[in-house]
Amino acid sequence: LMPKLVSACATATDNSITLGRVIGLVQAVLRRSAYLALLGENPKALQQLVLLCERSLWVSDQLTAYPALLDELLDSRTLYTAPSKDILQDHLRQHMLRIPDEDLEQQMETIRYFVRSYNLRVAACELTDVMPLMQVSDYLTWLAEVVIEHSVNIAWKQMADQYGQPQSSDGKVPGFIVVAYGKMGGIELGYKSDLDLVFLYNGSGQQGSKTTGPRVIDNSTFFVRLGQRIIHLLSTVTPSGAAYEIDMRLRPSGNSGMLVSSLAAFEKYQRENAWTWEHQALVRARVVAGDRDLGEAFDLARKSILEQQRCEQSLSTQVVEMREKMRKHLGRTRKDGKFSLKQGVGGIVDIEFMVQFAVLAWSHNHPELTRWSDTIRILESLAQSGLISEQQSSQLIDTYKRYRSAGHRLQLQNQLPEVASSEFLECREIVTAQWQQLFDNQ
Repeated sequence: LMPKLVSACATATDNSITLGRVIGLVQAVLRRSAYLALLGENPKALQQLVLLCERSLWVSDQLTAYPALLDELLDSRTLYTAPSKDILQDHLRQHMLRIPDEDLEQQMETIRYFVRSYNLRVAACELTDVMPLMQVSDYLTWLAEVVIEHSVNIAWKQMADQYGQPQSSDGKVPGFIVVAYGKMGGIELGYKSDLDLVFLYNGSGQQGSKTTGPRVIDNSTFFVRLGQRIIHLLSTVTPSGAAYEIDMRLRPSGNSGMLVSSLAAFEKYQRENAWTWEHQALVRARVVAGDRDLGEAFDLARKSILEQQRCEQSLSTQVVEMREKMRKHLGRTRKDGKFSLKQGVGGIVDIEFMVQFAVLAWSHNHPELTRWSDTIRILESLAQSGLISEQQSSQLIDTYKRYRSAGHRLQLQNQLPEVASSEFLECREIVTAQWQQLFDNQ
């Protein structure tokens, strides 16, 4: 294998760096002859390995940590193809059909391989320019949605087998949904993104309602344990790592609140106790799994909360104060000639805060602003509603895409989302000017 490997790496642009990455992988699989044979006997697989390791340290680290992914290199047709969400759902379902329902460990391993293998595929597509940034984020988001949907189904079946179905006073089975916030809610997942989730159930008329099985528990306990199982399925570290890191801090009352809330309690909290930043977060919230009827009820509640009439001056003050607080704690005053794509002045978060302010300030008169949860389509809606000019919208969208594209490239090299302070000067000026126009005139 080694002469073939050295020869393949010799043609790389940074051949010594590429060789070092590939040798690190070979050292990790020295005792697994099947992997050495796979590379030694499949020139195309070796070629793909060298190409991907040359272009991405993150991919190299993934293959080294999880050598089973080497199988994905055997067929370049599938490696550089990103299937639709429907096909993803079908693939995961087929994988799971081979595993007994009681074998939770193997189910978790299968989920983790599924996530890593398709992450590798989309990275291969991005590194070779087969897929543009927007499709990359869409695909990574679809992947997470499919895995969450399947994890909810697994957890629900396990709970129902143990405790029976939950039942409301009208004899119906109450619904359960998973709501995504942050990058997943905004359809902007990256390769290392955690998932900001909130779990809700239909709690109307639930007082005293219990499950129907031989081991009876009340409905609220059923849903809390259901939520715990979903988190366990997704985030527990196994020999194949975790599928996703889960962040539940955006639920009502944060870490001190209930893991799972009824929709009625969630809506009451949002109307009576939520801070402005929690309404900002709600702009990027959307249902990603669970009961359709309850999902529609959540959408109506979200729309109603976002469309509340607010004092623009007070809202402006609160949004600016929150941004300054974030900048102080997260942005760090840079003295090393670096610009943070996310937290820097004129960066990604500034654009997101302007969009969130616009939705909270103006959707009372322009309800179309609450339709979408992603920043780019909201910016388009602002222009279509005449609230900002087409030029302003297109400039901010272009800047947002450029920042995120640069962040993706850095992520694939295991680097922080930071660039030299001399970069993106025009983009930063555009965002800063828009910020001043929006908030200094309030």
